[in-house]
Amino acid sequence: MTSIWSRPQPPRRPVLSREAIVAAAIAVADAEGLDAVSIRRVATELGARAMTLYSYIERKEDLLALMADEIAAEAVVEEPLPADWREALLLLARRERELVRRHPWRVDLVGQRVPVGPNALRHVEQKLAAFDGLGIDRLTAWRFLAVFNDYMTGFVVREALERRVPREQGFDDTERAALAEPYIKELIEGGAFPRLAPMIEQGVQGAGDTFERGLNWVLDGMEGSLGGGAPGR
Repeated sequence: MTSIWSRPQPPRRPVLSREAIVAAAIAVADAEGLDAVSIRRVATELGARAMTLYSYIERKEDLLALMADEIAAEAVVEEPLPADWREALLLLARRERELVRRHPWRVDLVGQRVPVGPNALRHVEQKLAAFDGLGIDRLTAWRFLAVFNDYMTGFVVREALERRVPREQGFDDTERAALAEPYIKELIEGGAFPRLAPMIEQGVQGAGDTFERGLNWVLDGMEGSLGGGAPGR
């Protein structure tokens, strides 16, 4: 079976095109989540028959792949990347995080082995380009890329789920904490968690947004593994 990006589009009809179908599907997912997306639902949004859409996109899996790649373009930096490799990766990471915040349904595709499209490949190419000035071999660059991606995936998935769960359960974080507080307090007062107890009872000052702090620790590890440090630092 050929890739969806390799298949020619059928002749355009008024309103309908592969681009219009993908845009409508993204709008549905942004508003209602990925489970709401189906060929039939998208056809309804476009005022078309479901069978007509199958002339453009053969199956839902192809639609999901096209949706993922369309939003991947939002993480691509069109202007030249910063010369400093760390600044370049931080910029790309911010773009990737913002993308998932705008389209939280993207995390539902993690682990589904959605085919990689041209925009996603451009994003990967830019991340690899950030390592150009480090003088590392391809294997090291690939390992650095894997570590970077692992951190990004873990963070954005956790963040998206934390933002989603309270809405799905019908109450916010404060209300959820209030429900759990009596049980947590009972456990803490039992003395079994001496390190955790003061963090819960007194809070952790300055915790804030840990995204860039954690990412910088990842980049510190990369830099430290180079022995003499990164060039120009």
